[in-house]
Amino acid sequence: MNTSFQNQKPGLFTTIAVMTLISGVINLFWGFIASATALGTIVGVVCLPVAILPTILGIFEIIYAAKLLSAQPEPAQPSQAIAIIEIMAILYLNVFSMVVGILALVFYNDVTVKEYFAHINGTTIINPVPAAPATVEPAEHIEVLTEPVVEPVEEPVKPKRIRKVAGE
Repeated sequence: MNTSFQNQKPGLFTTIAVMTLISGVINLFWGFIASATALGTIVGVVCLPVAILPTILGIFEIIYAAKLLSAQPEPAQPSQAIAIIEIMAILYLNVFSMVVGILALVFYNDVTVKEYFAHINGTTIINPVPAAPATVEPAEHIEVLTEPVVEPVEEPVKPKRIRKVAGE
């Protein structure tokens, strides 16, 4: 594991945190505008729980980003759930939040970001060791398998029924 994380955070980690913070602020305002618009009509009052969802997402994004941006690193895991919900914000016509969610999912898979998350959580990353390539020895004797010949089975013939004609 790389121990160069003592002094500064990786760039992609900071990028994730800043983008999440900006997306949270945008979602907060987006949700307030949607809620205020929904309160303007009778039907909107019924739809208010749906209109308030971007506000709730914005609050969670701001809390998560604040945890990532704090001066003292707090234990945190990559929040793929927030990133997925950011992508689903396209249902509210919020393209910026969708882009942030996609980029966050991509950046979470970066090696330096994974190592930094492991560092702040006090865990180690076990890198998988590639298996040795299997050597195939040439076959000395190859048998050709043929399919057994199956003779067609004849179906039994039904006896013909004799019809009696009425009046005979």
